[in-house]
Amino acid sequence: MEPQRNTNATLVDLLDRLLDKGLVIHADLIVSVAGIPLIGVSLRAALAGMETMLKYGVMQAWDERTRAWETEHRRKKEMSRTQGEEIILKILGAYYSDEGIITAWRYGYIYLTSTTLALYHSDFCEVLFETPLEKIKGLIVRVEKDFKTREREELCLLLDGEKVSRLRALNVRHLKETIEKRMNDMGIPLQKEIPFLHFEERTASHVDEGEQVLIRSKLWYLTESESIASNTWKPGFLHLTNKRLFWLYDFKREVLLEIPTDKLISSRIGIRDPGGFLNRKKVLDVLHDVNGAERVATFSGDTLEEWDKVLKEIINKDKTNQYGDETETCPQCGRTAFIKQLLYEGCSRCSWKSARTHNVLSIIK
Repeated sequence: MEPQRNTNATLVDLLDRLLDKGLVIHADLIVSVAGIPLIGVSLRAALAGMETMLKYGVMQAWDERTRAWETEHRRKKEMSRTQGEEIILKILGAYYSDEGIITAWRYGYIYLTSTTLALYHSDFCEVLFETPLEKIKGLIVRVEKDFKTREREELCLLLDGEKVSRLRALNVRHLKETIEKRMNDMGIPLQKEIPFLHFEERTASHVDEGEQVLIRSKLWYLTESESIASNTWKPGFLHLTNKRLFWLYDFKREVLLEIPTDKLISSRIGIRDPGGFLNRKKVLDVLHDVNGAERVATFSGDTLEEWDKVLKEIINKDKTNQYGDETETCPQCGRTAFIKQLLYEGCSRCSWKSARTHNVLSIIK
């Protein structure tokens, strides 16, 4: 093979060539000091992807033994049980793990036995969640809504110590009924209701009394940097309540953005390069008022169109109730606004004031 030179090659090109064609090292080295040999090095190495290795008959037996061992070792196994413990129901499901800084749904098989409820990962023989049935104090099916078109059912379990565990399954209603039947046969009483606070401990701690969360979904938020570094995208949840729009930082569990609904000005979706890890991606800009100045909050995620539609409905409804539905353009900057808003408050973008406003102010003075 003739050597080739490519000045535009990247690390990805190098790795692709290395795994596809392979690399053979054959070297004999002697390290000497003052003409006296001290260390001898004999290198015989071949580096390539397994497909290339097998193509040339290298490591074939080792590959077959490894695959056979993995097949046997990773064979699906049932969860271990105590003597006399019977499996009542086995169903594919998930458990919401929120221990530590990482929160995620972990998937496996939900086992309801004669004494225990557990979630078991058969590939790794790992019990992800387990509780004795007598520790369950209450059960309720909760529907989590991102938007009207997206609904997911989950089973919330109130355990000892006021702890709530969340489970999902292929048939949540059937899982709940089967657990209740088994606990009834065991003579274990259940609470009829579970307070809302137990469901959304993270959200509930940031919601005031009488405030209702209408929509909640996961979105990335472009936060302003406190140093000379560029702005940073952070993961979290955007919430819309009957009073405000706020974004909760998932990592530190704190609110980094809060906008009263009457301070929302407009929302728009655009495609641009806002920096960070995004490159020509779709983003949602929410324009809002902060002490008379316009500010922009930028989000990215999978539900931007739904959020844009909902925010536009709220903004238009609020403005219509306040100013009516007739609009006009600002004579100074050309921005579209409601006629009554322009007449009595002026333009929020360029601070233009109508002559009527000046006359009214002069009379008052």
